[in-house]
Amino acid sequence: MMKETSNSRRNFIKSATLAAASFMIVPRHVLGGQGFVAPSDKLSIAGIGVGGKGYGDIMSFHKSGKAEIAFLCDVDDRRAAGAVKSFPKAKYYRDYREMLDKEHKHIDAISISTPDHNHAIQTLAAMELGKHVYVQKPLTHDVWEARVLTDAAKKYKVVTQMGNQGASNDGPREIREWYEAGLIGDVHTIYCWTDRPVWPSGIPWPTQTAPVPNELDWDLWLGTAPYKDYIEKLVPFNWRGWWDYGTGALGDMGCHLLEVPFSTLGLQYVQDVQASVGTIYVDEFKRGYFPESCPPSSHVTMTFPKTEKTAGPVTLHWMDGGIQPARPDELEPNEIFGDGGNGILFIGTKGKLLADTYGDNARLLPTSRKESVAQKYARVPGKASGHYAQWVEACIAGYGNMEVSAPFDISGPLTEAILMANLAIRGADLKVDGKFPGRNLKLLWDKDKMKVSNFDLVNQFVKREYRQGWEIDYSI
Repeated sequence: MMKETSNSRRNFIKSATLAAASFMIVPRHVLGGQGFVAPSDKLSIAGIGVGGKGYGDIMSFHKSGKAEIAFLCDVDDRRAAGAVKSFPKAKYYRDYREMLDKEHKHIDAISISTPDHNHAIQTLAAMELGKHVYVQKPLTHDVWEARVLTDAAKKYKVVTQMGNQGASNDGPREIREWYEAGLIGDVHTIYCWTDRPVWPSGIPWPTQTAPVPNELDWDLWLGTAPYKDYIEKLVPFNWRGWWDYGTGALGDMGCHLLEVPFSTLGLQYVQDVQASVGTIYVDEFKRGYFPESCPPSSHVTMTFPKTEKTAGPVTLHWMDGGIQPARPDELEPNEIFGDGGNGILFIGTKGKLLADTYGDNARLLPTSRKESVAQKYARVPGKASGHYAQWVEACIAGYGNMEVSAPFDISGPLTEAILMANLAIRGADLKVDGKFPGRNLKLLWDKDKMKVSNFDLVNQFVKREYRQGWEIDYSI
């Protein structure tokens, strides 16, 4: 749409010049004043999920000065109220399918910020219509879905960006420069940790149902997930702790923390993965079993094959629920480990590097070690806040004409690795005939066949069964 508009404008100017050589063509930015952006040069954006983080996303696109928030869609009128008030000219829908069917000719790009279980079906629908997409992290709910969206982005040639805004910060680029300059040698081990979940986890599904609020379309909210009666406090946030809808602490923080080792070391697909999970006891020696809920804590160990930037395989440890690795000897007793709740630790053959969430506040260990290297990678204007404007400008420039920080060819494999960790967590918590056969196993991943080769029971979670009428039809 934007390309056709630009071509029409160029043809008009050429014809006008030939017809009347004495006329001076005055640029639009002069006619409109400094900073003027003609409506035809603005990206027409539709938002699917416009409350909470979704509201923050579309506001950030709007602040770029190069985007028009033209359409709003949300299944919950209460959550959408702020966006409706802020963008009164934007047409409002509840069902994204109706919006795409009626308005797709007037939409250039779509922002998706819904619960994890509906990301893939909504994103794929947008890409099939040739729309650029910005999708909140994690990109998808299932491993198979991550592979689908990665493939679809190439097939439909649209500009993509995942909402792990820290990928546009200076920190990841600085760490990459330090590593490539050899300051810590070859990295072989990485730890990433978080104090999340900050929502109820390791609990049984409530038996008490509740009336559906009038402002909420419960059936649309469920989307691809199995039908269940509405319960209190699931919407708008606590869905993160339930496997039918969310992806736990890994889905919430993994894209922010693992992005740094991925971009630094060029990691791709997991080779093998193993997990241990926190256990809930409901009585003396009586283990609780709540398979619908994510565990309260976990420790996952992933092995990645050698890359062009490493001398050999890389072991990456993920810890959540307040679990942290041992403090490095190089860290003074009173120095904060990470940012207090989250952190990233690189261990190399010549030293160690510590960073906070998004790769912020990177420091060599011991922290008295001060070294600097020449800047090698261009910084994103506005850093994390510029993540949004970067995508808007890339959409206007057209597919393949401008780099973005988290396109699906990067964020797809990143999400897949995070979901592989979840696969190990679910495998470790899988009960069969009173036993847990997936515990104490190392799951071997066949990336080409997209299956675990030595524990078939867990493959049911690679691609879940969708609710009838909400299936995703795509062949890779």
